[in-house]
Amino acid sequence: MGRKKNGLELYLHIPFCIKKCDYCDFLSGPSTRAGQESYIYALLREIEAVSKLEKRPVDTVFIGGGTPSVPECDVMEKLLQGLQENFRFSPDAEITIEANPGTLTPQKLALYRKYGINRISIGLQSPKDEELKMLGRIHNYEQFLESYQMARAAGFSNLNIDLMFAIPGQSYEGWIENLRMVAELGPEHISAYSLIVEEGTPFSRRKLDLPDEDTEYRMYEDVAKVLGEYGYHQYEISNYAKENRECRHNEGYWQRKDYLGLGLGAASLTGNVRFTNTTDMQEYLEKSGTPELMRKDREFLTQEDEMAEFMFLGLRMTDGVSKTEFQEYFGTAVEKIYGEVLDKYKRQGMLVEKDDRIFLSRTGILVSNAVMADFLL
Repeated sequence: MGRKKNGLELYLHIPFCIKKCDYCDFLSGPSTRAGQESYIYALLREIEAVSKLEKRPVDTVFIGGGTPSVPECDVMEKLLQGLQENFRFSPDAEITIEANPGTLTPQKLALYRKYGINRISIGLQSPKDEELKMLGRIHNYEQFLESYQMARAAGFSNLNIDLMFAIPGQSYEGWIENLRMVAELGPEHISAYSLIVEEGTPFSRRKLDLPDEDTEYRMYEDVAKVLGEYGYHQYEISNYAKENRECRHNEGYWQRKDYLGLGLGAASLTGNVRFTNTTDMQEYLEKSGTPELMRKDREFLTQEDEMAEFMFLGLRMTDGVSKTEFQEYFGTAVEKIYGEVLDKYKRQGMLVEKDDRIFLSRTGILVSNAVMADFLL
């Protein structure tokens, strides 16, 4: 077995929100100040325990949630300080924090800068207030613009904006208009996902007027074209960036770099082992200082599992996978393992092979789930 690319990625989960959105099935919810403090202290205990064993430099950090921009400065400062003191960072580390409009202040932004955060991902979802209301978001577009300009004024030069399409009542034209409004602002990165109605969310209990499948296809298909006019290129199924502004943290997931998830319910992959922290808050608060005791679902990946992941995660990226890397990592040619599947989809025009790389064609991307499923041995 070959070795993975060196370096480490960290994900920190901050499970607090002001209010849970109607489509959300993440591990998050409203909190008290005391609840936030006891959680952050627990997270610091986990950081200390994990960093004693982990000496590699950290290449990327992603502070996600929930809404990591909810906790006040003094609580957040303790966390960011602990992070800096316990881990060694690469000189050009990418450190991202997720933020929701209306929760950012100049003080919070100054604090983030002070501790090396250099990328902010803002969860806008839609620039239309009636769509935001429908999604159960608590901000309006005005608040988003204020937060966006505040981040720029604070000196952030790497911003992502999250957008959602195929939301109830949305027309194709309405979506393209949203896309243009956001592209005009010129963020460095745009993530565009279609709404997925998850079991158990308020959305799953409602009669929703969702766009039909053909409209949703067109909505997706034209994102790349529209954003291309503004200088963005698609580098992954749902992600678009300006030159050299791809999210390195996410690329690490798709390239199966080692990552450690810290916090409630966070997932990790180290070497060929996957595991997840407990999703039970009480258990997390009690055991975070001895991570071994609260890690669940430990799964040892076989070489076949790893090959399958290499393929279906790698194919999420528009560059696809490298045949040479497959050969170096697994000591065997990709054709030897996946010859039939590759031939089948190349014949159907779903996969393309060019200069050592195998990637999905435009039509392949549209039915990517079906293609990916075929790589599970």
